[in-house]
Amino acid sequence: MAHYKPVDYSPRFLPVVLEQQLQPGSFEHALNYLIDTDMTAEVAAFDRHYRNDKTGATAYAPAMLLKVILFAYSRGLVSSRDIERACREHVTFMALSGDSQPHFTTIASFIRLLSEDIKSIFARILWLCDRQGLIGRQMFAIDGVKLPSNASKHRSGTRADFERQAAKLEAAVDAMLQRHRHQDEQSDTQDNSSSTLPSPAQRKLARLQKEAAQLRQWLAEHPHDKPGASGKPRKSNLTDNDSAKMATEKGIIQGYTGLATVDDQHQIIVDAQAWGNGSEHGVIVDIAERLRDKQLLQRETVITADSGFHSKNTLEQLAEHNINALIADRDMRLRDERLQGREVHKPAKPVLHRKRSAAEIDASDARTAGLYQVSDFVFDPIRMTCTCPAGKRLYRDGQNCFINGYHAIKFRGSNAICHPCQHRERCLKNPQQKTGRQVAFFQAAPRPDAGPVERMRTRIDSPAGRAIYDRRLGTVEPVFGNVRYNKKLNRFTLRGIQKVDTQWQLFCLVHNIEKLAKHGITTAAWSKAA
Repeated sequence: MAHYKPVDYSPRFLPVVLEQQLQPGSFEHALNYLIDTDMTAEVAAFDRHYRNDKTGATAYAPAMLLKVILFAYSRGLVSSRDIERACREHVTFMALSGDSQPHFTTIASFIRLLSEDIKSIFARILWLCDRQGLIGRQMFAIDGVKLPSNASKHRSGTRADFERQAAKLEAAVDAMLQRHRHQDEQSDTQDNSSSTLPSPAQRKLARLQKEAAQLRQWLAEHPHDKPGASGKPRKSNLTDNDSAKMATEKGIIQGYTGLATVDDQHQIIVDAQAWGNGSEHGVIVDIAERLRDKQLLQRETVITADSGFHSKNTLEQLAEHNINALIADRDMRLRDERLQGREVHKPAKPVLHRKRSAAEIDASDARTAGLYQVSDFVFDPIRMTCTCPAGKRLYRDGQNCFINGYHAIKFRGSNAICHPCQHRERCLKNPQQKTGRQVAFFQAAPRPDAGPVERMRTRIDSPAGRAIYDRRLGTVEPVFGNVRYNKKLNRFTLRGIQKVDTQWQLFCLVHNIEKLAKHGITTAAWSKAA
């Protein structure tokens, strides 16, 4: 029988040099080196928050707290209590903190302080990435990921909704008090004045009174509804009023959108912000201006974004500010001949996204099944003629027509041809209609006086535009995969747009430091730090 040396996992005192636990080439070693060497000015800015030079206890060093928090976020730890526990039990946290074991309240307070200085820290790391040649400035991809917040969507509504809820709670409180007063009056006890509510009823009454008081206080602090894009009021949230209801593939969530602008060379995040609205319209111009202020946006740099950022107003502003951008519209994939036949592999839309009922959809499909399509009509672009499947020539109904911003040539069948035609049942949705069949053939070139929407469609449909836009998905989506799954950011744990924005930038900061640890810091710097 084989014999092996015993393995003892019981705790014991071991001689450990904490500095040697930060191995060169690792994320924690790069983090320790960057904060101690290249971020002294940003760390010194925290001194203004402390007034203990003559009186008061000594404070924990901001550099140490920043190391611990960023390393914790890189390991998916966002709770202050979990970070405190890791500083007591995990050797790498001990090495970064110098075995100082800060309290969780100290960690939470420092995270709140970061909301004022996170932008300067993010800019410094971005400058270091640029100095190491990690930013190419050829193409920036902008996208957003919707994440739940630390708030319940069931606590959302307009002021009118909250008024009704408060009135309902107050009516329930009055009904309970009235019912118990009536029971006291009917009681045969000797001392009615000493009767009290039962303990469960007392707790329920106190809870209803507290909820009604909170609603009334919220209504007093928020005298107006949030304005919506269509003029209707947006729903507020009692727990986190900066968050918003957002539609995702998995249903409606109460949360924020984390926006990231990523360079395509090494996937460095050059701009990050949290957005408390489901719609990203209008933010792309502000992002481009911030990139221009950071001297990252050049004349040849292309900004790409998906259809969530597409709007006529946005395209007009981009043209006005001379910003080179490629923004897809909703029909871009429909016009791409490389994706023809994709409906076979496309799953059915969930009920949430259906604009019509199932019966209406089935009825519409039944009407169009078996009908002649535009491809069944023969179009001669030289003679400008169109022949229907029955062999009849249609007359030209318009040559300089524009449908959804595209130049089109329309043809229509005359009543004399279409009315007695034997193919009428297969050509028209409604064979009883008086007019004949109409078809339109779209042209690729826009009109000379085309607007920004038409120019953007023409440019993104060109081979060069498609080649540039196809790089967007492989640039920004891996970043979200790293932040969401590797760093385990499946929801924001803080409340308020300022705190959520800080938390999002901390995760993006961790992503950029990882890139520096892998690509940026030179061998000489590593050997010097070691």
